[in-house]
Amino acid sequence: MEKKKRAGGFRLQVNGWGFVIPSIVLFLWLTLWPMIHAFIMSLQKGKGMVTEFAGLENYIRLFGDPVFISSTKNTILYFVIQVPIMLVLALVISSMLNNPKLRFRGFFRTAIFVPCVTSLVAYSLLFKSMFAVDGVVNKALAALHLIQEPIPWLLDTFWAKVVIIMAITWRWTGYNMIFYLSSLQNIDEGIYEAARIDGANAWQNFRYITIPLLKPVILLTAIMSTTGTLQLFDEVVNITSGGPGGSTTTISQYIYNLSFKYAPDFGYAATVSYAIFIMVAVLSLIQMKVSGDKND
Repeated sequence: MEKKKRAGGFRLQVNGWGFVIPSIVLFLWLTLWPMIHAFIMSLQKGKGMVTEFAGLENYIRLFGDPVFISSTKNTILYFVIQVPIMLVLALVISSMLNNPKLRFRGFFRTAIFVPCVTSLVAYSLLFKSMFAVDGVVNKALAALHLIQEPIPWLLDTFWAKVVIIMAITWRWTGYNMIFYLSSLQNIDEGIYEAARIDGANAWQNFRYITIPLLKPVILLTAIMSTTGTLQLFDEVVNITSGGPGGSTTTISQYIYNLSFKYAPDFGYAATVSYAIFIMVAVLSLIQMKVSGDKND
């Protein structure tokens, strides 16, 4: 009997490893090795495929690179302004759409979620057309007598950033809303009922019940949004092309320019890529620390 049990346990282990090993191999091949190779490349300098070992020279170069500093400032600005606005909007909208008394809830949920499944290029070009000098936005504002002259949305450094932030918020708010909405539906309605009996109003329910119970999901969406914003590329390239004067250029666009637009400098591009990796890791750790339990 013991031999049979051992044989059966051994077969289970073999079968288990049979399912796990392909995933491990794919991870090592498609994820870990490219990361290691990129780090090795970041220690080299040269144009195109003609490179030589440079040590930490590329990393030192980052601190004196005005384009990298400017693109980093732009990216952090998007992160600081857009991510909180998007997450708060998603949280408020999901709370409203979770109301069982609201009519046409399915329609509103679908309408708000649809932007995040649209093509990145398609919606970026749509925003570029809408916010052109002769676009529909300026025409609508003029018709409402809110402006006297067209606003140069994509030609002004301030307004170009505003358009980028509005575009990202429009696309990704519904994505985060789905996470919050699914979590809200798992909260026992009895908790809210008990709070209402104790005299709690809607705001108190939202502040003291909804937000604390959604804390793990809020942390998850914050980390995902941080990662996505620090890697922002498509919207900037298609709406403003990084202009005017590089005022909207992001780090990811700078990496693309270093690799394919300028004389190819793959070593330095890999260095800038690792700068994004470090920023994402640091900000994620800070978010986890700030939102962690006080008893941890």
